[in-house]
Amino acid sequence: MVWGAIAYDSRSTLIVMRRTLTGQHYVDVILRLHVGPFLNGLQGAIFQQDNARPHTKRVDQDFPRHFQTLSWPAGSPDLSPVEQVWDQLKRQMSSCHSVHDLELAVQDLWAHLPQDNIRCLINSMPDRVVACIAAGGGPTNY
Repeated sequence: MVWGAIAYDSRSTLIVMRRTLTGQHYVDVILRLHVGPFLNGLQGAIFQQDNARPHTKRVDQDFPRHFQTLSWPAGSPDLSPVEQVWDQLKRQMSSCHSVHDLELAVQDLWAHLPQDNIRCLINSMPDRVVACIAAGGGPTNY
């Protein structure tokens, strides 16, 4: 599993995990060690996460209270610009013959993803939100 965060003018370090992500591990490793410091360095940052099981465990419900958050409609994965980033990376991924090669390839793609691509996705958020509301929180054309 990989985890990464995007912002208008930056992105987090890409975290590669070779274990199942539990709610506690999500809090201890992702939120405390990476998300907190990343968001603290961004003025006006809004924290957004989907409703994946580790994100919704009670153990991590207090963490987002420290930051402005964007609520996530249950049936709208296309609302998040980072999901579009993952899709771009998957389409660029070449065949890998080992887990190590896969990790290196995804790290390289993440590092070389043009920041302008991320900016365009973030700039599309107002239209994404309007489309999500029009779809009653369901899937949109994004």
